[in-house]
Amino acid sequence: MATLIFLLSAAALLQFFISYSRSLIAASIKQPLSAEVRDVTGIPSTAAGEDFARVIQLLDLCPERPEERGRLRAINAYFGLLNFVSSTLARVIPALMSWTEMERAQCAYFAAVTLDRRIAFSRDMLAQQSEV
Repeated sequence: MATLIFLLSAAALLQFFISYSRSLIAASIKQPLSAEVRDVTGIPSTAAGEDFARVIQLLDLCPERPEERGRLRAINAYFGLLNFVSSTLARVIPALMSWTEMERAQCAYFAAVTLDRRIAFSRDMLAQQSEV
């Protein structure tokens, strides 16, 4: 009985986590990328799942904004989950392959939007420091 409760709780948590991650991604999809970020990341108008690691490396070079720390961790974990699904279940169920690739690309776009925000935040901080 305890195992059943644990499995049901884990499934509910996973469902909540996926919904939360997809809502974060949906909010970022509506935001256009600046030309500077498109040039730096090499992402044209749409991203690919392969761009995620490169954008995360660029994000690590920028100062963090405290409010986005948990969001980025969630998307990073979601991207890992998508990679797991892509390498296991998607090989058995071909329809999952296109869905996971689309979701991975949206994770990369989320990371690029976050990079754009961090660059703007850094510019604002620099402008405030130069005024003093």
